Amino acid sequence: MSDAEGASVYAAPGKADAPPPSAGPASTDTAIKLAGVRKLFGSKAAVDGVTFRIPRGSVFGLIGPNGAGKTTTFSMMAGFLEPSEGSLEVLGYSPRNTDMLRGRLGVLPQDAVLPPADRVGDFLVYLGRLQGMSKDRAAEEARKALAEVEGRDWWFLKCSALSHGMAKRVQLAQALLGDPEVVLLDEPTAGLDPRVAYGVRQLVRSHKGRCTLVISSHNLHELEEICDYAAVLDHGRLVAHGSMQELTAQSEEIHVEIAAGPPVPLDALRSIPVVRTVSFDEQRRDLSVDFSREMADAETVIGHVLMCLLQHGVRISGVSKGRGLEQRVMELTAGAA
Repeated sequence: MSDAEGASVYAAPGKADAPPPSAGPASTDTAIKLAGVRKLFGSKAAVDGVTFRIPRGSVFGLIGPNGAGKTTTFSMMAGFLEPSEGSLEVLGYSPRNTDMLRGRLGVLPQDAVLPPADRVGDFLVYLGRLQGMSKDRAAEEARKALAEVEGRDWWFLKCSALSHGMAKRVQLAQALLGDPEVVLLDEPTAGLDPRVAYGVRQLVRSHKGRCTLVISSHNLHELEEICDYAAVLDHGRLVAHGSMQELTAQSEEIHVEIAAGPPVPLDALRSIPVVRTVSFDEQRRDLSVDFSREMADAETVIGHVLMCLLQHGVRISGVSKGRGLEQRVMELTAGAA
């Protein structure tokens, strides 16, 4: 069974004219909290005992192969689905408590659909009105959201006249309508050309710190580039979570790409005081150096390692910190379909 559930455009709550409700009982540094969350479809557990928290103001990635439980977890955060067991809070409330989260939670589902007969401006104003805004305020917020996605000139266009990339950006505008405190984005750059996808990533960056963004995506290079934290799911279970540095071992491992030439001085590298282990993959020409982050940071270790290699005449093609998110996820989800 797929972990996806069909959904049309979600009327992402924007801030109403009245002050938003006060924050719930959650800690002020936590935007979303899951504790022992399970979701059953019949006897099958699409999500099984998942526990983690998402810090406020962060960009957080939901990662995993098909069938991992990402979309089900996303749908529970958005309030589309209710957990079978455990608890899930957004800003201290159940995601299904729409009264308390109105104006504070914005959502872009992967399969969002725009009403083809509506004009873009009318559609966004309608969503703002649903969220309690006055007509003038809804129009103001709609124009601001369109400007953020570079769609100022689309106000009078019918949704059916939009290209795929334009429609995706209008859907993103509805998720950002009213500057919500938490924004959930499911595959926000899927199917977009590189230029538009780059613009979406820049938009996400511009909101870092202004709100909490949760992004579910298969694009691991993109997530590694823009996320502060992430959770990795596999077959419905949480297999890892933490900061991006922790997940990719950026603070305790470096890799050096070695060009053909003199032998790599492994013994000399192992004698560097901060180095714990050294290995060299001859076929991939990859030198892996594991170090103690309590004794030195990655940049210091890189300096020592490169000096040693250059002293021994070794030619260097490239240097990187950590294993890369893609490699790490492959290791964590080995054997996944």
